[in-house]
Formats: sequence, structure tokens, C-alpha cells
Amino acid sequence: MTDEITSHDGPRSGEPPRARTGGWGGERMPRWLPRAMVLALALVACFQLATWGFHQLIGLLLNVLIAFFLALAVEPAVDWMAGRGMRRGLATGLVFLAILIGSVGFVTLLGSMLAGQIATMVEEFPQYLDSVISWINSTFHTHLSRVQVQNNLLNSDWLQKYVQDSANNVLAVSAQVLGGLFNLLTVALFSFYFAADGPRLRRALCSVLPPRRQTEVLRAWEIAVAKTGGYLYSRGLMALISGVAHYVLLEILGVPYAPALGMWVGLISQFVPTIGTYLAGALPILIAFTVDPWYALWVFGFVVIYQQFENYLLQPRITARTVDIHPAVAFGSVIAGTALMGAVGALIAIPATATLQAFLGAYVKRYEVTDDPRVRPRSGRRAAAPEAGADPGAGSGEDPGADPGAAADAGPDAERGATPGGAA
Repeated sequence: MTDEITSHDGPRSGEPPRARTGGWGGERMPRWLPRAMVLALALVACFQLATWGFHQLIGLLLNVLIAFFLALAVEPAVDWMAGRGMRRGLATGLVFLAILIGSVGFVTLLGSMLAGQIATMVEEFPQYLDSVISWINSTFHTHLSRVQVQNNLLNSDWLQKYVQDSANNVLAVSAQVLGGLFNLLTVALFSFYFAADGPRLRRALCSVLPPRRQTEVLRAWEIAVAKTGGYLYSRGLMALISGVAHYVLLEILGVPYAPALGMWVGLISQFVPTIGTYLAGALPILIAFTVDPWYALWVFGFVVIYQQFENYLLQPRITARTVDIHPAVAFGSVIAGTALMGAVGALIAIPATATLQAFLGAYVKRYEVTDDPRVRPRSGRRAAAPEAGADPGAGSGEDPGADPGAAADAGPDAERGATPGGAA
């Protein structure tokens, strides 16, 4: 009887085991499914928490990134003073003190200049208004008066709405100013620590890496310092050229405070990305308008023409020489940095790209280039045809016994120096 029951209850050979009844649809839920569901929900929750935390800390991360590049920029000066026996913290403090004194002096000079010019404009505004009204009446045969224009302007709905909105936004503007000061203090604090504790920071970073990786990290750090310094040098050179050019124009026109205005145009247009050109040109145009409205038009035209000259001729060559990247790559990196991080990305895009290009260049294997006319740099004039029996390499000025891959091994600097107009 037992054998019969066993033979009927157990599965026969060759048949799949019968499914257990119970649960949903007559089948029991697998044991791993609840744990998998809990794990999936936990992963989704962790991802959402990480995304929320990243969005909350993105302002701090941008400030740290700016501070890091600022520390790279001042590190050569700090290293120079530390190499002569000065404590590194004191050297960093002196560098930042010099930057602070220069910034405060520049802002104070421009503030006093701007306040004086605004007061002059307010005093002479009725005369400007009378001259404009007289020109309109004589040109269009109208009968306008200054009192009528002032009354219409003061009683207009848009002016009252603008004043009311400005009064309501005083608190928001104050909060933005305080937030900007806090961000500036954060950047200064982090950059001071990065520059003062540079060797200690590199030692802490290398302590968690194997020896081969330590060499690569230190090399990348050194390249970043060199490229950031080169970028600031190029910006400073363009600021000097721009300031001198605008100073000469303003001095010729007799615009007051021409040296300070030239310095303003040079610094703001080069070190404030995206909108720096418009901020730099607005102030001298405004000051020139107080002297003569036609002078403001002359300054506006000069600002536009000089900006095109700088964008297409001056900046690509200076940046390519100091940061050692192609002008097209520099322009594309600025666009990409602006799209990713806004004004901060535009400011640090070129030194970051130059650092990455120089670091990866050591790992790119180069080969000898075949001796083909299509890969030779062309001169500005057509080369004369070689005479019969002459050496084929004599007409082009090349050494017949030279290595055909020498130009390729010389890197982008040699090729760029051979192109017309390659010099800055």
C-alpha cells in the first residue's frame, strides 16, 4: 500500500515536477521577488536623494571649482616667495592682500568717478532735454515743451509701476547682494587654503594612489598650474592692449577720466565672461555722452569695431600662443563651458581644455608622416617650378636628408608657427 501511494504521488521519471498550488494564479510568489522589489525601491530612493543633494550643493561645488583655479593662478607667486624662505601661509596672505588692495582701489576710483559723472548728468539733464526738444520741434514741426514732457513722463503708468516694483524688490536685491558677498568670501577662503596647503593637499591625494598614479596626478597638477597661468597672462595682455586703445580714443575726444575708463574697459571686457564687453562699453559711452552726444556715438562705434578685431584677430593668436590650443578649440571650449556651467564655465573652459589636451598628449602615439605635398604647410606665394636636374627638395627649402616625420614630432607649435599670421 505504501509503495502504491508513493508511486502515485511522486513524479514519474521524465516528467517535470508539478507546480505548487496556492498564491496568485495557482502559483506561489518566488522568495527573491520581495527582496528584489525592496532593493529596487531602495536604489530609486538613493538616486533621488543623491540628485536632490547634488542640486542643493551645486552652488558650493561651483565656488570650490572657482577657488581651485584661482589657487592654481596664484600658486606660482606663492611658490616663488616660499622658495626664498617665507612661510607658505604668509606668502599666500600677502598675495591675496595685494589682490584685495588692487580691487578695492579700482572699485573706489571708479565709484567716485561714476558718482561725479552722475551728479553732472543730473545737473545738466534739463539742458540736454531742451536741446532734444528743440531738434524735434524744428525737424518734425511739433510744439513740444519741457514742462509738458516732464508731466507726461512723471504721470505715466509704466513709470509708477516701475517705481512700485522696485520698492517691492528691495528685499530681494538686498538678499542677492548678501548672497554674492557670501559666495565671494567662500571662494576666497577655499582658494587661500588650496594655495597655502598645496603640497599637503597633493600629499594627501597621492597617499591613496599607487606610485604610478601619483606621478600622473603630480604631472597633471603641474600642467594645470602652467596652463592657468598662461591663460591669465593672455587675458592680462589683451586687457592691457584694450585699455590702451580705448584710453587713446577717450583722450583724443577729451573725455574725462580717460585712464580709469581705459582700465575699466580692459579689465571688465576680459575677466567678466559673456556680458563683460557690454558692461565695459556702457560706462565710457555714458561718460562721453555728458561731454557731447556725438562723442558717445564715436565711442560706441569704436567699441564695436575693436571687439570684432579682438575676437577674430587678436584673441585667437594670443590665446593659441600662451595656452597652446587651437583657436577653434578655444572658441568651442568656451561655448561648451557656457552651456554647462554658465559664466563660470566660460571663465575656466580654456585653461581646463588646455590642461586636458597637454596631459593627454603624452599618451597619444605619433608616427612619421609620409613625404607628400598635401601634408606640407603651404607658403603665401606659389613656389617656383624646379629646374631640370635640380634637387626636388631645394625649391621648397627642405633638407632632402631630413626626417619626414620631424614636422609631426615638433608638435602643433611648429606647424602653427609656419602658417601665415601665426605670430601674435
